[in-house]
Amino acid sequence: MTIERALVLSTGDELTSGRTLDTNAHYLADRLYSTGIDVVALLAVGDDRERIAWAWREGMRQADLVVSTGGLGPTVDDLTTETVASVTGRKLVFHPEVAEHIRALFAAMKREMPENNLKQAYFPEGAVVLPNRLGTAPGFRLEVEAEGGTRHLVVLPGVPREMKPMFEEQVLPWLESLRGTAERFVSRTFQTFGLSESALDARVAACVSPEEARVSLRAAFPKIALRLTVRGTPKEAEAKLEELAHRVREHLGEFVYAEGELSMEEVVGDLLRKHHRTLAVAESCTGGLVGHRLTEVPGSSEYFLGGIVAYANRVKTEALGVRPETLERHGAVSEETAREMAEGVRRRLGADIGLATTGIAGPTGGTPEKPVGTVCVALATEGDTFSRRYQLWGTRDWIKLLTSQIALDWVRRHLLGWDPRGSGFVRS
Repeated sequence: MTIERALVLSTGDELTSGRTLDTNAHYLADRLYSTGIDVVALLAVGDDRERIAWAWREGMRQADLVVSTGGLGPTVDDLTTETVASVTGRKLVFHPEVAEHIRALFAAMKREMPENNLKQAYFPEGAVVLPNRLGTAPGFRLEVEAEGGTRHLVVLPGVPREMKPMFEEQVLPWLESLRGTAERFVSRTFQTFGLSESALDARVAACVSPEEARVSLRAAFPKIALRLTVRGTPKEAEAKLEELAHRVREHLGEFVYAEGELSMEEVVGDLLRKHHRTLAVAESCTGGLVGHRLTEVPGSSEYFLGGIVAYANRVKTEALGVRPETLERHGAVSEETAREMAEGVRRRLGADIGLATTGIAGPTGGTPEKPVGTVCVALATEGDTFSRRYQLWGTRDWIKLLTSQIALDWVRRHLLGWDPRGSGFVRS
C-alpha cells in the first residue's frame, strides 16, 4: 500500500486568531516532503466542531494521509478525537491502560488527577494508540475506507516537544513499513548564510540535477536551509547522498556553516572549544543579542568570557577605551570605533578574540552619509584587527538579528582561517 498524498491539519483558536504561529504544520510538511510524500495542503481551523469535521472530510477527499495536531487535551474545547469518531462513524472506546498511564503521570508529579483527564483515554474504535512519553495526551492512528479508497488518519498532540518525538519514533517508521519496499528516502540538510535564496538555488542547480535528488530550500531569516533527499535502497541511497553532499560542499564552500540542524552559535561555540580560544563581545546596536545567542548554547562558559553593552559614547570610552577623538572624528558608527571596541573588550576581559558591533538599527537616527541599516563589525586578536562597514536593510529587529548573524559568522570564518570580512548576506 502506498501513500502518495498527505494533508496536514492543525486545530486551535490560537492558530486561526493569529496569536500563535503554526510551527507544527511547517515541521510536519517538511518531514513528510522529505520522505517523498506530496503534501497537498496545510489546513488550520479553530476549536469549532463543525469546522473541524469539515476539515477532516476535506482532508480525506484530498489525500491518502491526514496528519492532525491539537485538540487532544481534557477540556471542553478539545474536540479532535470525538470529531474524528463522528466523521468516520466509529464509536469511542475506553482504553484502561492509557488511563493508568495518565494517573501515573499525575502521581509522579504528586498531583491529583482531575476526572476530565480520563477523556484522553477514549479513542475511536479500531484506532492504534500512539503513546506520549512526555505528556498526558496520547495520539492515535486510524485506517478507514472513505472517498473510494483507504485513508490513514494520524492524530497527534499540539505541543511541539511532545508531537515531534511521537512523529519521529512512531509515525515515520509506520509510514516506511507501509511502503512495502526496500527503498528508503534519506536526507541531509545544509545550513547556509551569505547567499540569497535565488543565488543558492542557482548554485545547487549547477551541481545537483532534479533526477538525482529532491532539493528543497527553507528560508528562516537570516539563514537558508538546503535539504537534499535521495530515494533508493539504504546502501545505494546513502552512497548517492554522500556523493551529492560532496558536490554541494564544493559548490557552496564557505557559505555552508553546518550540516544538520545546528545553529550558527552552536557552530561557533564548537569551533572556539576545538581551538581552545575564548571570546568577548562589545555590542552597541545589537544590545546584547550576540552574547545572548552565545549563551543559548549549553557549556558556553567554557569559551565565552562575557560582553559589554556599550550603547552610549561615554560607556564606549570608559568601559572599552574607545578614544574620544575617534568618536569625534569618525562617529560612533564607524569602522574605527568598532575596531577600538573590539580591541578594548578583548583587552578588558582578557579574551583571545574581541568582537564588536555598532550601527543604526532605526527606524530613526539615520543620515544621508549613514542611513538606517549602516552597521560596522570588528574582530580583534592578539596580532590583527579586522573591520568592515555594511549597509543592511529591514526593520529594527531584522537589522539587529542580521548583524548578530554576521558577527558570529566573522568568528566562524576567522577560526576556519578565512578572512572574516568576506561575510555578508547577499552574494551572487
